[in-house]
Amino acid sequence: MPLFEYTARNATNGQIQKGQVDVKSKEEVAAHLRKNRLILVSVREAPKSINISLGKGRVKTRDIVIFTRQFATMINAGLPLVQSLTILAAQTENKTLADTTKAVVLDVESGNTLADAFSKHPKAFTPLYVNMVAAGEAGGILDTILMRLATFLEKSDALIRKVKGAMVYPAVIFSVAIIAIAVLLIFVIPTFESMFASVNMELPLPTRVVIGLSQLLIGYWWVAVAAIGGGVFGLKRYYATAPGRLQIDSLMLKAPILGDILRKSAVSRFTRTLGTLISSGVSILDGLEITAKTAGNQVVHNAVMDSRQSIAGGETIAAPLEKSKVFPPMVISMIAVGEQTGGMDEMLTKIADFYDEEVDVAVSSLLSLMEPVMIVVLGVIVGGMVVAMYLPIFDMMNAVQ
Repeated sequence: MPLFEYTARNATNGQIQKGQVDVKSKEEVAAHLRKNRLILVSVREAPKSINISLGKGRVKTRDIVIFTRQFATMINAGLPLVQSLTILAAQTENKTLADTTKAVVLDVESGNTLADAFSKHPKAFTPLYVNMVAAGEAGGILDTILMRLATFLEKSDALIRKVKGAMVYPAVIFSVAIIAIAVLLIFVIPTFESMFASVNMELPLPTRVVIGLSQLLIGYWWVAVAAIGGGVFGLKRYYATAPGRLQIDSLMLKAPILGDILRKSAVSRFTRTLGTLISSGVSILDGLEITAKTAGNQVVHNAVMDSRQSIAGGETIAAPLEKSKVFPPMVISMIAVGEQTGGMDEMLTKIADFYDEEVDVAVSSLLSLMEPVMIVVLGVIVGGMVVAMYLPIFDMMNAVQ
């Protein structure tokens, strides 16, 4: 999203304020300022700059978790809000988070609520974070909400790491296989080819196929590189569109083994996020909207938004979720029971805990299955190429005998 620079006037004291906000359009800048009781004076798109400091400018989830836990401890101990934030800004090791916290201190001292101050920094504090802080401020339980937030962020980050970890091992093995095959085709096979050409003998079909692949790769490697680059670029562009994102996310959920992991992680993220928001005092409609934005999958996003419309129309959450075919019957039944008994937050947390364990089991099963499969596939490909190149040598040995 583009970054906009704005100048605004405080509606209370008329003081001029300048700042930056990361939103989609100028209209959203004006809406954001109105929400924070500011009157827009001027706005322009910030000039783009090239960041040459690799790794800087990011706020990791782990940094936010530590920040949140320390903040909750200070508030619980009775320290004033501004003093707590000032201490956090001074001691955090992440420079971006320190600068962000200093800006939040200035906003709070200017009369903004803590949630409004956090909302100006969406790269550090998500909508979920901002809404839970707002609920904590309104209910006078900010320290409790912050501790819930830290626990939620830790579990969500652990879940994401598990899913990514399940994808790393196959990707590494696949990359090694590609490199090994390329080395054989580019450096080893041409040596055998020149040797066979010197004896002028008819080669078996497997040998001719391998030599043909070697000649194709050496002569037209740039075509392969261009095809892979074009395919990746085209896939990214297609995924950036709404229909493309929906179709690819749907296919990912239907993929064997990996789709099961993604489905279970989506269920865990949805239930934990919504349960945390509801238990923190956020309304069910706002909670569903925030949950949909953080779903990470377009199919799940659409199902959650359909549930929000159903609730707004006086119906239940469970029915639209069941229609999506993403959520298992057990989850639908437990959510329906939670709606009927009024214990939705507790029921959602139980579902999330169960599916966290399910993701652990699914990841372990995937890794235990992928290791022998990838080794066998790699062995068959490389071994097949080696055998194909030795077939003519065996024929020559038989002819000599």
